[in-house]
Amino acid sequence: MPTVFLVLIALGALISLVASVRALRAYFGYRRARAAFQGAVTDEVARLAERTGELESGLSALDARVAELPIQISELQQSLTRLRILTGALSASLRQVQRVLSYSAFKTLSAARLGRLLRLPLTPRDDRSPGDPG
Repeated sequence: MPTVFLVLIALGALISLVASVRALRAYFGYRRARAAFQGAVTDEVARLAERTGELESGLSALDARVAELPIQISELQQSLTRLRILTGALSASLRQVQRVLSYSAFKTLSAARLGRLLRLPLTPRDDRSPGDPG
């Protein structure tokens, strides 16, 4: 019987050795996975922190541009007012030019008509000499 006990003890020790080797392998695998995960998380956190900084600077730039918008809108409104005034002045000037041109054309047309009316009766009688009877 003592040999059976020795065999059982040896078999128990062998099973314990195999179990401990597997436990050590699992532990080392866990440590590797944990280290890889921790490195990935650390890199991702650093990237997110950098991106957050970029977003904050972008927001600051947008805030500055938003602060300038009322000034730019006011300048645009002033420019539109000036444009309306200039357009009105141009329109008035163009109407005056049209009136002058239409009056000038009317005058020219009237002078041409008057000239035609005056030329008609003078053509046959001007060719004769003053001493000719008729």
